[in-house]
Formats: sequence, structure tokens, C-alpha cells
Amino acid sequence: MSLAILSSQRSKDPSTQVGACIVNKDKRVIGMGYNGLPDGCKDDRFPWGKAAHECCCECGCGCDECQCSKRRKVEYKWLKDKNFYVCHAELNAIVNSYGNSVRGCTVYVTLFPCNECTKLLIQSGIARIVYYSDKHKDRDTTKASKWMLDYVKVEYTEHKKLDKNIFDMTNEDLKRIVESEDQQDESANN
Repeated sequence: MSLAILSSQRSKDPSTQVGACIVNKDKRVIGMGYNGLPDGCKDDRFPWGKAAHECCCECGCGCDECQCSKRRKVEYKWLKDKNFYVCHAELNAIVNSYGNSVRGCTVYVTLFPCNECTKLLIQSGIARIVYYSDKHKDRDTTKASKWMLDYVKVEYTEHKKLDKNIFDMTNEDLKRIVESEDQQDESANN
């Protein structure tokens, strides 16, 4: 998970930095990624915000639920939405595996995968997802992700949060964490 968190720091997204790290059964890293623009697209030339809309009615409330009697068409600024341009961390991790098969691998992600990334993970044969945050758990996209994962029996688990700062840990603390993760991996494989 630490590598996924470290990878997320490369993202230029001002609101959500997401990282992903794919490891094989031997716990070797075979792909890493973060949410960012496609190769060749400059970070300062594309939007990093979400879709904005402007209400064109005379009340100027700015919402698309306006009940103003003089309401005119709501104008959406879709092309200024980052979601048209940003490649998610999971996609980049798969692409960055450079031809290595990710079938049977585990992906560590800092944010639970959206439905589009879940489809990619399933199609590429990822066997297990370990996520750090599920802050969008109430969104339909996350519910759809979990339904698909449950249906095809891809395991997903929340990463156990550390109760200490990693820099304050002793070697014994780190050994216990590694042993705990090894036991968790063994039980997942059985």
C-alpha cells in the first residue's frame, strides 16, 4: 500500500490524488500508476475541475433545478470536466505493467475503484483488490463496482490502517506488520 500512496503523490489533481500498485503472487511489483493525463497532454493545458454549469435564467441561481418562470436552457461546461481527460490510477498501473500479465495479481489502490476501473480490473484478471479509502461508498458507481466484483468473486478488502506513524516504528513493529500481511495473503489464497 505504501507504494500506491507514494505513487499517488505524482498526481497533479488538486482534489484527489490516487495511486495503484499491482503485485504478483511472489509480491513483486509489476505495475504502478496514478491518476493523470495521457502521455503528451500537458497538465497546465487541460482542466482539473469538475463539470460546471451556469443557469441562464434571470434569477441567476446557478443551479439546474431552478424553478424560475423565466428559466432558459442550463448551459453545461462539460469540456472543462477533468473526467473527460484523466486516466485513472488503475488503468495506468495496468498499462505500466508493460505486457506482463496481471492475471491472478493483487492491486493496491488508495481509493476504491470506480465502475470503469473495476471493469478493467476484472477483464485483466486481477484476483484481489486492497483499498485504502472508500470515501465514495454511497455513490452508484461504487455500488456497481462492488456488485460486479461480488458477482465474479474478485475479493476486495480494506487495508488495515496503521496505529503508528511508520517513521516511529521499530524493526519489531515492522516485522509484525509484514507477518500479519503474509497471514492475510495466505488466508486469501486458501
